[in-house]
Amino acid sequence: MHRGKGMKFVGDSRIPADKKPNVPKDYSEYPGKTEAFWPNFLLKEWMVGSVFLIGFLCLTIAEPSPLERMADPTDAAYIPLPDWYFLFLYELLKYEFAAGPYTVMGAVVMPGIAFTALILAPWLDRGPKRRPVDRPIATGLMLLSLASIIFLTWQSVVTHDWKAAEEQGKAVAEVEVDMESEGYNIFANQSCVTCHGEDLKGGAAAPALVGNQLNVEEVTDVIKNGRGAMPGGQFQGSDEELATLAEFIASLKAEE
Repeated sequence: MHRGKGMKFVGDSRIPADKKPNVPKDYSEYPGKTEAFWPNFLLKEWMVGSVFLIGFLCLTIAEPSPLERMADPTDAAYIPLPDWYFLFLYELLKYEFAAGPYTVMGAVVMPGIAFTALILAPWLDRGPKRRPVDRPIATGLMLLSLASIIFLTWQSVVTHDWKAAEEQGKAVAEVEVDMESEGYNIFANQSCVTCHGEDLKGGAAAPALVGNQLNVEEVTDVIKNGRGAMPGGQFQGSDEELATLAEFIASLKAEE
């Protein structure tokens, strides 16, 4: 038996014998409608992306993110607030059907359905037409989503107590508090400790007393007549105790 007998060589006409250079297609017959992905379209995308990236970096340098005080896990009165792009989810959790025993619905189920639908959009709407009026289901769902996000974000902004949030997150100056002094004992035995806290760093209901810039007369006036959300006439002590308390609070100024 001869070697190679019975073997046949088959050629595949789909594979060219000569390798052609990688030349982009000629799109001259479609002026203004399409172009080569490389390098024309990709170069434009890179240029636009670079401009936005540089602009964003300039904004971060010009307006640095504000930092709040150091996190305190024992402060149960602190109310966290997410960034603006999550405010609509934050507002959603305030409604009865998405809060309390139904928190899972508002935090997991409803956002999960929305984002899953967004991911599956190419398969859910496979129509060949591109005009919004020719795709009523997809257009309607998108408009409903945008309207919901805008409304919930707006509701979150207008109903949030921004002044209290600023006070509760304000960085507190490091001031040494003498908890053995007579002024602190008077403070601890009065109702002011309930709102301002035992460490005098305040909370959601009252500002911090450490680092204040008030003098003795101003502190005395606030204690007697109140200020803002703080009512007057809450102090239940003698004039001597009031003077001692005012001097103690006024001494908690931040070091310059």
